[in-house]
Amino acid sequence: MLGRVGDEVPEDLLRHVVRTTGLPPALAHRVVADVMGYFVETTEEYVLRRHAELRRGGLPNARIWELLRAELDVRPVAAPPLSERQLRRIVYG
Repeated sequence: MLGRVGDEVPEDLLRHVVRTTGLPPALAHRVVADVMGYFVETTEEYVLRRHAELRRGGLPNARIWELLRAELDVRPVAAPPLSERQLRRIVYG
């Protein structure tokens, strides 16, 4: 996975997950670290990864650009609005 955060799990977040889920601390730590690692992808890494996934799923680029813009709008750390041209440049250079 890109951008793994390893042991950089905030203690207050770990306590919250343990308290609200009942998970043992070691498992809660692993889950939180995995989720945080998922969200440290740069916008470019995310676009490249999702574009490849969606292409493998058989979607045409016109639909992929729509989906990528919508997905980027709801990421926890929102990416700046990107045009179709900017998305294409990330993917194809």
